[in-house]
Amino acid sequence: MEDVQIVTPAGKTGAAATPLKAGTPGKGPLPTLMEIRNLNVWYETGQALRDVSFDLKRGEILAFIGPSGCGKTTALKCLNRMLDAVRGIRIEGSIRMEGKDIYSPDIDPPEYRRHFGWVAQMPNPFAETVYENVAWGARIHGLTRDQAELDAHVETCLRRADLWDEVKDILHSADGTALSGGQQQRLCIARALGTNPDVLLMDEPTGSVDPIAAGQIEDLMLALRQSVTILVVTHSMMGARRTADRVAMFHMGRVVEVGTTTQMFGAPVSAEAKAFIHGIVG
Repeated sequence: MEDVQIVTPAGKTGAAATPLKAGTPGKGPLPTLMEIRNLNVWYETGQALRDVSFDLKRGEILAFIGPSGCGKTTALKCLNRMLDAVRGIRIEGSIRMEGKDIYSPDIDPPEYRRHFGWVAQMPNPFAETVYENVAWGARIHGLTRDQAELDAHVETCLRRADLWDEVKDILHSADGTALSGGQQQRLCIARALGTNPDVLLMDEPTGSVDPIAAGQIEDLMLALRQSVTILVVTHSMMGARRTADRVAMFHMGRVVEVGTTTQMFGAPVSAEAKAFIHGIVG
């Protein structure tokens, strides 16, 4: 951590480029889970994020859209402190989870990260059995007391990922890497659920699977929204339309607009969002 510089000035506040929507259609206002204000990030090669501000609501799916290289994944990684070990990084601004500064000295980073599940673009199951892939998180965090509880936990996670019926007979005999691409990604989602996270961070989870598997993952996201908040980076505009409650538009390291999915795709306000959504740029 000696190479990481983190500055979180007391009292520093800010707002997104456009007002955040307080809830989603048919749901009413949702409580705020995380508040991100004036987030700036520098790598050794230059600045990646510039005064990024947005809220994450509990129980929503928030989609990050925008051209490649505009800071979406960096913003995602800031939320679970995944960038802490990056050499030479500097982070300024404020990130609060349920009102608590995530960089407070009394925050234990490994324990804090347990509240987040991570799903990458490329399926990356461990070269272990299906069972061990899912049991890993519960084991390292001591979430179960005995084998029976661990078995039940693994089954629950696989059911939540809509994979149980496909793998229940090969739990201990099949390597996770031997599954199909779509199954591997759902296994990674089951693994991410293994720590009982509050938030799933998904970096283009449908970007490397076929359309049928992508549809399964989108359906799964909608089902999981009932029990976990989801923040997803996506280049699929149709996928964002189908799944997201709200959308944040990134451009050149900034969040230029945040709104409901209906508003963002029907009547975007910023010139950058209009150009990207209508296919003029990006």
